[in-house]
Amino acid sequence: MLVFRQFVDDDLGCASYLVGDRDAGVAVVVDPALAIEKYIEAAAEEQVRIERVLETHTHADHVSGHGRFAVEHDLPVAIHALAEAEYPCHALADGEVVRAGSTEILVLHTPGHRPEHCAFVVDGKLVLTGDSLFVGDAARPDLAVAAREGAQDLFGSLERLAALGDDVEVYPGHVAGSLCGGNMSSERSSTIGRERETNDALSYRDVQEFVLVSASVSTPRPPTTERVVALNRGPWVTLPPEPEELPDPGEATVLDVRPFTDYVAGHVSGAISVPVSGSSFATKAGFVLEAGERVVLHARTRDEAMAATRGLWKTGILELAGYVVDTSAEEALATVDVAELRHLLDAAADVQVVDVREAFERDSGYIPGSRNIPYRLLRKIGCGALDVSKPVVTVCDTGPRAAIAASLLAREGFDARAVSPGGVATFDGDVVSFRRCGG
Repeated sequence: MLVFRQFVDDDLGCASYLVGDRDAGVAVVVDPALAIEKYIEAAAEEQVRIERVLETHTHADHVSGHGRFAVEHDLPVAIHALAEAEYPCHALADGEVVRAGSTEILVLHTPGHRPEHCAFVVDGKLVLTGDSLFVGDAARPDLAVAAREGAQDLFGSLERLAALGDDVEVYPGHVAGSLCGGNMSSERSSTIGRERETNDALSYRDVQEFVLVSASVSTPRPPTTERVVALNRGPWVTLPPEPEELPDPGEATVLDVRPFTDYVAGHVSGAISVPVSGSSFATKAGFVLEAGERVVLHARTRDEAMAATRGLWKTGILELAGYVVDTSAEEALATVDVAELRHLLDAAADVQVVDVREAFERDSGYIPGSRNIPYRLLRKIGCGALDVSKPVVTVCDTGPRAAIAASLLAREGFDARAVSPGGVATFDGDVVSFRRCGG
């Protein structure tokens, strides 16, 4: 009686698993998130006891829950020896079989995304592919080693997975929303046969051709890669203390996690807007917060502040100075809609239009005369490229990233406003598209 549960964090696009034997009453957790409560609850529902944690690799985009399982529940952790883990662990080896009761989990060493990466074949019927094979895509090879080196290893790993058999079910470590791949599907499972037919990553027969394409990564790196890898490789990470409510933010950087409409109506001077209710909250916040800075959250309620806190913890932002709810928020931010943007452009207004999407997104269409500075770079390098004496209008596809960008520019003294809601996707004026050389 196989126990099998999939858990997906939609904010980060990460998947984790509970695998076990109901008759024997035991199970393992694969790639657990920091919030381990859901696995414990699921194990209780299935009437199994979690006895081990398996890691496909050292994750770069989220903090693992293996430390909490080790410290709070005294569970052993297993990962391939090439991970060079600094915590006590069992070193997995290629071809090893891990058992949970009568359930057999075969370890396949599948390097590429990282040198230590492993996939787990469960009872010969399904495979947990981690960050190697996704539904519709394959993992990026550039986060741990040189992209070409990683891609060459990944080619061999994908060949090995494709040889498992068409009927073997595929359960990946990521779905759409993750930065660990570029074109992965939002579907949560597939089969080897289906991926052989539809996944371009499995269509290559020449390793050099695969390397050329796979190593040309356009998706930005997860914003907290180095920090998260260090946390996941190092001593156990346990749950940090919850931040306390403060009367005012003081001199801290304020991360405003309220809806953008609230931010527009009134916010703390210099606050950065990243709504916790929006998509990919933790990733976006990771891009705009600097390592080591003192951060105070501005939320509508304690519950909203705690939701944001848990999101930040996932990406390794563990130390928060506190949060504010009832505080002075008198600074407003103007916005424009797409009709007003077109009017400004038609009137040849002396305004700087900044497209804050990624460069590859502009290929399918951008507004003539706009400058491209991805929102994630504005705080680091982008503001100096703009004229502070002229108004700035930020635009993305539909509004959320433009809103973040406008808040970043406003805190630097720009007369900034966001196209929100709306953007290039709903703009009814002229747009330009092009193909890149080699595209």
